[in-house]
Amino acid sequence: MSSNSKKQPALGRGLGALLQNSETDITSVNGVTVGSIAMLPITSIETNPFNPRVHFEKDALDELCTSIKIHGIIQPLTVRKLGRDNYQLISGERRFRAAQLAGLIEVPAYVRIANDQTMLEMALVENIQRENLNAIEIALSYERLLEECDLTQEQLSEKIAKSRSNISNHIRLLKLPAEIQVGVRDNIISMGHARALLAISDPSEQLLRYNQIIDEQLSVRDVEALVKVIGSVHKPKNSSKTAGLNTAQKVFKEYFGDRLSTKISIQKTQNGSGKLSVHFSSENDLNRIIELLKRS
Repeated sequence: MSSNSKKQPALGRGLGALLQNSETDITSVNGVTVGSIAMLPITSIETNPFNPRVHFEKDALDELCTSIKIHGIIQPLTVRKLGRDNYQLISGERRFRAAQLAGLIEVPAYVRIANDQTMLEMALVENIQRENLNAIEIALSYERLLEECDLTQEQLSEKIAKSRSNISNHIRLLKLPAEIQVGVRDNIISMGHARALLAISDPSEQLLRYNQIIDEQLSVRDVEALVKVIGSVHKPKNSSKTAGLNTAQKVFKEYFGDRLSTKISIQKTQNGSGKLSVHFSSENDLNRIIELLKRS
């Protein structure tokens, strides 16, 4: 392979890999060569509509705000240039909000040029890799990367350096009722609790057990054991496959039914076991059949 050949950097390596791609750099921002850090007016930056994080805890923001007042912003934001002196966040919204609270006039930032899909990938991957997203936010990020960026789970797995089982386990959480998803998002129950509830097929039963988890403060192992009990209760008692009747058995069923003037059922399994049922509609009908059988 030629040393001049270009290889697309893996998004799973974070924005560090992306920042090394000179094809998406612009030559300079306010006289600063892109690739180094540019100080941008904080009022010239708008938030990223693609950011999967929608909840920012006040206490955490206040703590970061205090740190920024003392130490400044250690990790620069990443933005894209929209127009003259107008920028949009790609990643770092938590730092951006804390900087606003701290009253900063300027913030350090890497400046990129990116179309919306590239921006969406960069924002989602950056958050998945570096931010402390909850399980539902991660699941939504995975889903958006799969659907809006037209990726397969295998491609996504390569991009973010996560296993396919990790991806599928998160996405399955989005099948749970909204109330349970909110519970996971707000740390009322853990992802382990939610995954155990996925073994229950009925949404109303899932909600019932969700409330039981909260009321009784059940552990994940408690829920897994509970789900097994529920599954055994609802499991059909006889799961053996039925077998068809041969010609002689069909003739006998018809003949015997005619003789007793009632319906005859024969259920037979693959191993040859089964049962012969004689149906009756009332007490008198049962007595009638008994008398006929005595005479036979």
